[in-house]
Amino acid sequence: MEQAEQNVPEPTLLDLAATLDKEGMIGFTRRFHQDIQNGFDAVNTDLFPWLNDLKKAPWTGILCLGMGGSAAGGDFLAALAAQQGGCPVVVHRDYGLPAWFDATWLVLATSHSGNTEETVAAAEAALKRDATVIVIATGGMLAGLAELSPRCYLIPTVGGQPPRTAFGHIFSRQLAAVEHLGLLPRQEQEERHAMLERLAANNQHFDVLSQPEGDIALLAAGLLEQPMCVVGPTELSPALNRFKNQMNENAARFVRIGVLPEMNHNESVAWGGVGPDSDASASSQALLLLTWPGMHPRVQQRLDWMVAHASTETAWNLVAEGHSLLECLLYLCMVMDWLSITLAFLHGKDPSAIAPINALKAHLDAVQ
Repeated sequence: MEQAEQNVPEPTLLDLAATLDKEGMIGFTRRFHQDIQNGFDAVNTDLFPWLNDLKKAPWTGILCLGMGGSAAGGDFLAALAAQQGGCPVVVHRDYGLPAWFDATWLVLATSHSGNTEETVAAAEAALKRDATVIVIATGGMLAGLAELSPRCYLIPTVGGQPPRTAFGHIFSRQLAAVEHLGLLPRQEQEERHAMLERLAANNQHFDVLSQPEGDIALLAAGLLEQPMCVVGPTELSPALNRFKNQMNENAARFVRIGVLPEMNHNESVAWGGVGPDSDASASSQALLLLTWPGMHPRVQQRLDWMVAHASTETAWNLVAEGHSLLECLLYLCMVMDWLSITLAFLHGKDPSAIAPINALKAHLDAVQ
């Protein structure tokens, strides 16, 4: 009997996915690039003629309201706006509004469910200040605001999946709306088509079920037992934050993030590993570097120095592929989605399971 048990083979990723993937996370991830395409196609001035009216306003900036996966798109918009936008984009993850807010700011309120209480409260507060609000939601209370106020406009998105897997649906609608408003340059149609084709090919390459011995699976195996820190330049901050969030939810793993060049002015000391807890805090961490071809050369030099002098024994450089910051950010989204799901399988976790979040929501409902 003992001998028979010893001969039982280790489950493959295919076996683990078949057992653990209760809500089809693999399928949602495989469709990421198609979600992006569908979202771009879903927003135009024929379907939403009010975009032409809002384009005439001299907006001070865009305030993006959202929480969790629904807020991530605002971070990506902010990074693109910092590189080539016509106005600032500020992300607000909370109840209420910043003290400086006024109606010259366009509000982009996003909630996959439409019932995220912080986002609903902030959007209601904005409408009370006579602001203009664009809602992106599948329904719920947030979508209902568009029926109650003439200054609130709805762009419906696609439901039936966890918010963190709906990023493609959400962000593409956000970006298309902002482009139609003239607040970010519009990508040429041929360029966008070529970008989506490259993303589709890369997404297929990252698929761990069709590539069980590919780069993602090997990286996941290397990260199975080590704490993780992910580091990258300022313009990749949205990808760093989403990496952390996806690991938190999908794989139930903590991840530390560091942003260059800022981290060089403080955190570099801790990475030197000179303290009494250096073995636990620095040398034992796996260091993942997110980079892209458009990095400032001085930031690249800082990163090279850090790799050479950090006390960690394990480091990977995840180089984003793409012809633009937008494409590189989307490329990294696919890497982190596949990696976090793979780690969930290897840890024996259903990547869709979020029991602590559901428990918190139930508690908040009970104490209202």
